[in-house]
Amino acid sequence: MSKRAAFRERRRRERKRRNLILISIVAGIALVVAALLILPNLRPVGDVVVPDPKPRPMAEGTAMGDPNAPVRIDEYSDFQCPYCRRFHEQTLNQIAEEYVATGKVYFVFHNFPFIGQESLDAASASMCAAEQGRFWEYADVLFANQTGENVGAFSRRRLEAFAAAIGLDTEAFNQCFSEDRFKEQVQEDYLSGVNSQVRSTPSFLVNGKLLTGALPFAEFQAEIEAALAASGG
Repeated sequence: MSKRAAFRERRRRERKRRNLILISIVAGIALVVAALLILPNLRPVGDVVVPDPKPRPMAEGTAMGDPNAPVRIDEYSDFQCPYCRRFHEQTLNQIAEEYVATGKVYFVFHNFPFIGQESLDAASASMCAAEQGRFWEYADVLFANQTGENVGAFSRRRLEAFAAAIGLDTEAFNQCFSEDRFKEQVQEDYLSGVNSQVRSTPSFLVNGKLLTGALPFAEFQAEIEAALAASGG
């Protein structure tokens, strides 16, 4: 073999070796990316707490009660907020029993997701549950499974698992959730809170009067009774 031929052969072998190395690197990167995308979906979603259903008188969408009631309470809440959970699991039940069920209060929940992406995802998921007439049950599950802020408690797979746990039509729910069908409504709720001077959660408007924090039932009772007296109800 001539020197020129030998040189060409070495060049060919070097190109082949470089190409093989490049292919190996690209394949390795592809495997890493695939693992990052697939592995989270293979992880178990963990236990799902499903609390006993609570009475939600005349529930419709994210509201309950008589729309013509003399007192209207608008709540602005974030599903990752621990104080929102406290209100939801304690005070709300008393308000529902004593004032909503008796036709004196119309109660409306508004999403005010400000803590992070999991708050936004939970808000979106809650509206997909509302589309099936099960907002309040889904909200109960969200708060019951709250474990911290942006720690995976409300991952998208868990939010889908919550829907299955309460017997929603999961195909319809997952389609609604994947396309973020209620994104604009969630944004509108948030902006309505901002325009009403809401700066933290939970916050409430009692016939337009702003209250802030997970106040005890006695304080809500005083505000509701004052509003009833002012309205002649």
